[in-house]
Amino acid sequence: MILAGDVGGTKTNLALYRREGAILSRQTMATYPSRDFPGLEPIVRDFLKGAPAVGRACVGVAGPVVGGRCRLTNLDWEVDEASLRRFSGARESYLLNDLQAMASAVPFLPPQDRGAVQEGDAGAGGSVAVLAAGTGLGEGFLIAVGDRYVPMASEGGHADFAPRDDREVRLHAFLRRVYGRVSMERVLSGPGLRDIYRFVREEEGIAPEADPEAAGEDPQHAIVRHGLSGGGACAEALRMFSSIYGAVAGNLALQYLATGGVCLGGGIAPAILPALRRGEFLAAFTGKGRMADLLSRVPVSVILDPTAPLLGAAEYAAGGGWLSVPGRKGA
Repeated sequence: MILAGDVGGTKTNLALYRREGAILSRQTMATYPSRDFPGLEPIVRDFLKGAPAVGRACVGVAGPVVGGRCRLTNLDWEVDEASLRRFSGARESYLLNDLQAMASAVPFLPPQDRGAVQEGDAGAGGSVAVLAAGTGLGEGFLIAVGDRYVPMASEGGHADFAPRDDREVRLHAFLRRVYGRVSMERVLSGPGLRDIYRFVREEEGIAPEADPEAAGEDPQHAIVRHGLSGGGACAEALRMFSSIYGAVAGNLALQYLATGGVCLGGGIAPAILPALRRGEFLAAFTGKGRMADLLSRVPVSVILDPTAPLLGAAEYAAGGGWLSVPGRKGA
């Protein structure tokens, strides 16, 4: 039995997987509010009550993993592989960055769990990049080695936001007045979408059709809902967000030469998939001068399964740090 986990600042998902032929089958899953617990150990102990013995455990965590240890970025927890092995009872344990776990799921996702933005033509043996906007912004990637993949971690979401035109220079200045340093996560995230809305309303004077900050629901959800169905500041904020998302995704494809594809994870991309297909995203994704033709052939898709990081963690554990994909041939 394999214990898989996906630990974030808001919630912790745990699941048990069993190997059935060539696939991993999820046996059970539970979700816990992270902030209700002092650490991961009591959650795992509760989840495993009465469960079969665990042979391997793998947990993806929202933060940098160094030397098998992580202090989470948005939660006052510290997790390490040795402790995970001890309190799970597993013979082997692995600790991954959450985007490393999400990337590990990509080769195993069925077609219905991926929404196409650009069909492209995946190159044999090409790397795969993952970009996930949600509460924050995460990056990860897969390196192809023969008939297997190696998932790699990144904290690229905390790199500097680079404006592309005068309008984005003004957005950068707007955000700098609030935060000082402006990382990509300050723009491409749920809070970032809300700040872009404020920018187009306050700095550009674009009137809202409805005020999402007085709608009695989560403002970010309201901006998406109004932005997809109407006009005004919400729609303009969503267009600007989609364009910046495309530009950053295109940069990622170039940085990792991700001819195997770019996948968009996290909670925002599935919610705004119609907007991503409207044109602003792909115009920015491919708008890289002499590299435009290359990027026009890179497949781009949205991960629709919110539990994909659990599958990725389980596959990573099953492969002992490698991802062996049935039927895949080396380049």
